[in-house]
Amino acid sequence: MNWGSAVPDSALWLAEAYAITVVVLVITALLLARYTRWGNQFRRMAWPYFDPRRTVLPLSILASLLLLTIFGVRVTVLFSYWYKDFYDAIQNLDETAFWHYLRVFAILAAVHVASSLVVYLVGQTLDINWRSWLNDTLTDDWLDGRAYYRGNFLENPVDNPDQRIQADITTFVTSSRTLSMGAVTAMVSIVSFTKILWDLSGPLTVFGAEIPRAMIFLVYIYVLVTTALAFWIGRPLIMLNFLNEKLGATFRYALVRLREYGESIAFYRGENVERRTLGLRFAAVIRNMWAIVFRTLKFSGFNLAVNQTAVVFPFLVQGSRLFSGQITFGDVMQTAQVFGQVHNSLSFFRESYADFASFRATLIRLTGLADADRRARALPVLDAFSSGKHLIVRGLDVRTPVGEALISELDMSLVPGDALLVKGPSGSGKTTLLRSIAQLWPYTDGSVTTPVGSVLFLSQRPYLPLGSLRAGLAYPDQLPSGQPNTGRANFDDDRFRDALAHVHLAHLVGRLDEAADWTRILSPGEQQRLAFARVLLIRPRTAFLDEATSGIDEGLEYTLYDILRHELPDSIIVSVGHRSTLDVFHNRQLELRGAGHWTLTDREG
Repeated sequence: MNWGSAVPDSALWLAEAYAITVVVLVITALLLARYTRWGNQFRRMAWPYFDPRRTVLPLSILASLLLLTIFGVRVTVLFSYWYKDFYDAIQNLDETAFWHYLRVFAILAAVHVASSLVVYLVGQTLDINWRSWLNDTLTDDWLDGRAYYRGNFLENPVDNPDQRIQADITTFVTSSRTLSMGAVTAMVSIVSFTKILWDLSGPLTVFGAEIPRAMIFLVYIYVLVTTALAFWIGRPLIMLNFLNEKLGATFRYALVRLREYGESIAFYRGENVERRTLGLRFAAVIRNMWAIVFRTLKFSGFNLAVNQTAVVFPFLVQGSRLFSGQITFGDVMQTAQVFGQVHNSLSFFRESYADFASFRATLIRLTGLADADRRARALPVLDAFSSGKHLIVRGLDVRTPVGEALISELDMSLVPGDALLVKGPSGSGKTTLLRSIAQLWPYTDGSVTTPVGSVLFLSQRPYLPLGSLRAGLAYPDQLPSGQPNTGRANFDDDRFRDALAHVHLAHLVGRLDEAADWTRILSPGEQQRLAFARVLLIRPRTAFLDEATSGIDEGLEYTLYDILRHELPDSIIVSVGHRSTLDVFHNRQLELRGAGHWTLTDREG
C-alpha cells in the first residue's frame, strides 16, 4: 500500500464504487418491486416519499448516506492494509516504521470516528423526516373518507390501526435504512476484500489435490451453504413476528378497554371475568413468544456455530505458508482480517434474516392498513349534496349488514325552522338513519340534500377531544394555536360564557383554557349538556341529535330544548328520542315501524 497516494487513490475508488453501487441498487430495486411481493409492498410504502417529483430532499439525504456508507468501507479497506504493514514492522523490529504506522492509525481512527458520527446524523435525519412524512401520509389516509370508521364494516377489519401507525412506521423506517445500508456495506465489502483475499490466498492440498486460491473458494462455499440452511431455519420467524405484534396489540387493547370502562366493570364486580379475558389474551402472547424463543435458539445457535468455526480458517490455510517463509506475519494478520470481513459480509444476509423477518411482518401490517383504508373508502355511500335551505331525503333505503330492510323508500323535506322527531322501537333503525344521512352507513341507497352551511351531529355518547375545554366546545371547528383567549372571530369569550351558562355549566367558565381529559372529569350528563353548548356556539344550519339528552333529567331536557329552539329558530333540528316530553319541541314526527315501514306526520310544535 502506497500511503503517500492513499487520498487520491481513495477518491478515485470512491467515485467508481459509488457509481457502480447506484446502478446496481436501482436495478435491484426495480427487479424486487416487480418480481417479489415484499419488494412491491416496499415500493408502495417508500417510493412516494423518495419521488423526486415531490421534492429532491429525501433522495439527496439518501444519496449522502450511501456515499458515507461506501466511504466507511474504504476506511475499513485501508485498515486491512495498515494491519499488514504494522505487523510486518513488528516482525522486522523496525521501530521507525512502528511509530510511523501508529501515526497512520491515529489518522485513520480519527477519520473513522468522524465519518461514523456523520453517518449517524445523516441516518437519523433520514429516519425522522421519513417517519414524519409517512406518519402524516398514513394518518391522512386513515382519516380520508372516514376510513377509520367505515373500516369496521369490512368483512375482515384491520386490527389495531393505531398501533400500526404509532409503532410499525418507526420499525419500518429504521429497518429499511439499517437493512439497505447494511446490504450495501456487505456487497461493496465483498467486492473490495475479495480482491485483497485473492492476492493473499495460496494453494491448499485436499486429499492429494491442490486447490489454487483455496481461501476464496472455502469462504464462498461455506457461507452460501450455511446461508441457505439459515434461511430454512429462520423462515417461520416471519409469521411468528407478525403474530407477536398482532397478539401484543390485542392484549394492549383489552387493557385499554378495562381502563376506559373501569366504572362499569367496578359496578358489575366483573373483575374475575376481566381477569380471565386478560389471562387468555396474555397466554396467547406468551405462547407465541416461546415459539419465537425456540426458533431463535435454533437460528442464533446455528449462526454462532458457523461464525466460530470460520475464525480458524485463515490460520489453518496460511499457517504452513508462514512457517515455510512464503508470507510474512503481516500477511497472516491481514488475511485473518480480510477473511473475517469477507465472511461477515457474505454472512450479513444470513445473520440479518431475523431482522428481515420482523421487517416483512411490519410491511405486511402497514400495507394491510393502506389496503383496508382503500377498501373502506370503496364501500357504498349515500349520495349527499349541499344546496339551498331545505333538508331533502329522496328514495332512502336503509338495510342491515345481512340485507334486511330497516327503512324503505323514505321521502321527506324539511324547511328552515322545522324540527323532526324520529321515534320507533329499539332496532327499527333510528340511529342507523342518522348514520346513513351522515354517509357513515354503507348499506343504504338514495340521496340526501342538506342546506348550505354547517351541519352538526350530536351522538348519545358525546365526544370531547384531548386539550382545553375551549377547544372541546368549539369542536369540530379549530381554534388558532397560541391564542387560547381569543379563538375564532365569532368565538369570543362572551360567546363561550353564554353557551356554558345556557346549559347550566357556568361553574366551568374559569376552566375554559385548562387542558385535560374532560371525558373523565365530566359526568355523562354534563358531557351531553356541553354538547348542547357546542350547538349554541357553532349555530349550525342543521343539527342531528341522537338521544342527546338521555343522561339528563326531563326538567333540564325541557330547558335545553327550549333554549335550542329559541336561539336557533331558523335551524333544522332532527332528534332521535323516546321521551314524550320531546314532542312539544318538534312540529313533525317520523315513526319507524320496522321491516322498512315508516310514517311521517305533522303535529303542532
